[in-house]
Amino acid sequence: MFAAVGLTGLALPFVQFRANRIVGGEGLSLPDALGPWGWAAAALVVAVLLALSRVPPRAALVAATCGLLAVTLSAGAAAGALVPEGDRIARVSLGAGFWLLLAAFALALADALSRLALRPAWRWALLAGTVAAIALILGTGLLDDLSVMREYAARRDMFWREAQRHLALAFGSLGAALAVGLPLGIVIHEAPRLRGAVLGVLNVVQTIPSLALFGIMIPLFGWIAASVPGAAAAGIAGIGAFPALVALFLYSLLPVVSNMLAGLAGVPPGVREAAAGLGMTRAQALAQVMIPLTLPVLLAAVRIVLVQNIGLAVIAGLIGGGGFGSFVFQGLNQTAMDLVLLGALPTIALALVSGIALDLALDGLDPRKGHA
Repeated sequence: MFAAVGLTGLALPFVQFRANRIVGGEGLSLPDALGPWGWAAAALVVAVLLALSRVPPRAALVAATCGLLAVTLSAGAAAGALVPEGDRIARVSLGAGFWLLLAAFALALADALSRLALRPAWRWALLAGTVAAIALILGTGLLDDLSVMREYAARRDMFWREAQRHLALAFGSLGAALAVGLPLGIVIHEAPRLRGAVLGVLNVVQTIPSLALFGIMIPLFGWIAASVPGAAAAGIAGIGAFPALVALFLYSLLPVVSNMLAGLAGVPPGVREAAAGLGMTRAQALAQVMIPLTLPVLLAAVRIVLVQNIGLAVIAGLIGGGGFGSFVFQGLNQTAMDLVLLGALPTIALALVSGIALDLALDGLDPRKGHA
């Protein structure tokens, strides 16, 4: 499968050369983009792809990593070779062939890691090494001639400002959901008659499409800001970061509350009886025994909510909430797909790193995986 995906990528345009950032361009294969060096790179890629299914997991891990590096650096080299010296208008965009090759080696890397079953410490080191390698490649300027990097160079200050807003929306809504959802989960566990009503309301909120919920926030908070004294001064407004934060908070409540409830319900009856036998009150048993035992389930909820909110925060760009969605919607309005990528790629990377890191934290809480 890896070879089929990768060989298909080699047959498709690796990059696209365009006279400027808006007009259509000419698709170029890897050999066409790099000349003689491109044929050597293509031959190396084919050899690695064909060898991936025939080598042990450790060798496959090394080969897939080398393949990812080769594909990424080849894209930067192609951009440097195609753009004339001093030309700031021409653009070299990543083509379908590049993405398929990247997907083939990424899948091979994931397969090798699953077969190796590395210890959590090694997996943490691999994650940190991957992030460091990406930062090093971007910092060296090897990819600076690619169109998406030129979009970044023109908006460097704005990019980091929107990155801070994106993180504030994702983590702020997560923190608010934990602060409200965890006590709410405890309450409905202790008062089962409230369970149906609370979960029913949260399920209804979860089914509302994101664009519709963001749209509902605009007139609601716009009216509050105009009618309630001091509301506007406190930051409440129909557009901007506040309605986006509230919408993300509402989406986050169901996973937090339901996982808290499931975690408490999953505590074995014998544990509760032992706590009572030790003379603990109901509140002491909750605080000292039951809630600590729900930590893996709660961490799973944090993972779900954080990855979800990192993605949904992109929609905040539609209502002036900032974040990486600002670049996505600007790019769509201008038909500039590399500007769309400037917002989409860091969002995907942030979600992947967050999800993998929390998965590793979950594995660390599982005693059965501590020796893997």
